[in-house]
This record gives sequence, C-alpha cells and structure tokens, in this order.
Amino acid sequence: MNDPLFDLSGRIAVVTGGAGQLGAVYTAGLVERGMRVAVLDVVETAVPEGARAYRADVTDRSALEETLATVESEWGTPHLLVNNAGLDSPPDAPAEEVGPFESYPEASFDEVMAVNVKGTFLCCQVFGAAMARAGRGSIVNISSVYGMLSPVQELYAFRRARGEEFTKPVAYSVSKSAILNLTRYLATYWAKAGVRVNTLTLAGVWNDQPREFLEAYEARVPLGRMLRAEEALGALVFLASDASSYVTGSNVVVDGGWSAW
Repeated sequence: MNDPLFDLSGRIAVVTGGAGQLGAVYTAGLVERGMRVAVLDVVETAVPEGARAYRADVTDRSALEETLATVESEWGTPHLLVNNAGLDSPPDAPAEEVGPFESYPEASFDEVMAVNVKGTFLCCQVFGAAMARAGRGSIVNISSVYGMLSPVQELYAFRRARGEEFTKPVAYSVSKSAILNLTRYLATYWAKAGVRVNTLTLAGVWNDQPREFLEAYEARVPLGRMLRAEEALGALVFLASDASSYVTGSNVVVDGGWSAW
C-alpha cells in the first residue's frame, strides 16, 4: 500500500532542465509516482509516457507564459515546480573561463547568472504565481554545496599538474548561493497562499569524471563517494509531497556529509 503522505498520483509537475542528467531522473521518478510532468528544456528531449516535452528557455518569460497556458489548458495548474535548469562551466570550457578570478569573462558571468538566477526567478514568477492563485503548490529550487561553501580548488590540482591552468569559476557558486535567499524570500511571501518553497542542495553527481578528480573528491566525502543521480529523487519526492506539509523556507542538503566538516 502506498503511504498517503508521499502520494503524488494525479498531480502535475513542471521540471526545468529536463533533458539533463538530473532532470531525466526527476521526470522518470515523478511519472512513476503517478504525476503528469511538463518537461522544459532548450533542446528536444525524449520523455516517458505521462510526461510532455516543451521547448522553452527559462530566461524567456513569454515562452514560460505560453508553456503555462498550454499546461493549464491540457492538465490544469501545476502542483510542483522543480527549478533544475542550470549552467556550469563544462570540462571543455575555454581557457579564459577557467583561468584566474581576476580575468573571468564578464559575458560568462552574465550567462550563468541569467540561467541559474534569472531563470529560476522567472519560473517562480510564472508557475509559482499560478500555484498561488490556486492556493497550493510546492516549489523546489535545486542548488549545490558550492552555493553554501566555496569550491575546493584542490580537487582540480591534477589538471594543473598536467600543465593546464584551471580554477573552478566563480559564477556557478555565486548563482547557487543566490537561490538560497530567493527560496527564503518566496517561502515567506507565498506562505499564506499555500505555496511552499524549499531548496534542495546537492553534492557533486557522478558522471564518469576523470579518475584523478574522483579520488580527490571521494577523499573529502564522509560517505566516500559522489552522489548517484537517483539518490536526489527521494528528497525531491519528500518536498513535493504532503510529507513535507510543514516544511518551507528550508534547505535540504543531500551531500554525503560534505558540509559536515
């Protein structure tokens, strides 16, 4: 028998960045629990039965409004918004993007902040406002341990040992720390409207990273390994469901103990 506290069947979710590693896991997990899931991304993506894909840029308010109108006409007002879309510097980022802080490109900073902060802000404005009008809903803003703590530059020492210049860039960390207070602001703003807003903060997710990186990272985690993508789902289901009915403005940390020392 399903526990009614965690029952999500018949509810409607919006997941941004649904084509990514975590977005795909969230979508599949929510569909498996009976939710209808609107998957937003800037690229086309295959989705499971019970989900629908929408091409939408989270920095484009008009595209978000069009998506909301379609979702509401076909399914109804969303019960859950997962702000998962985000940018970080990829492993093959240009040299100037992973160089010293003093020369980090302004354009790169603007691009990361636009998606990670402005995109979350706009999705909350559009989808969150619809939830508030309906008098219920849950918003889960995805953040990172690098939004709570400074990046550990020593994790990338192996790249410098190979003669590369590499500094984990500043923009991702700054953007993810902004999410924490956007969450707190909206949690208090929409509390009386029945909309709960929480942050889900994750540690690094395993994605077949270089062995040298994995060894350095795992040595710093009490649980001794990186997060598996599916391990983020349990906390999301908790925050989406009635099991967290008295939880708002919180930061749920899933980091294997990274922030405990």
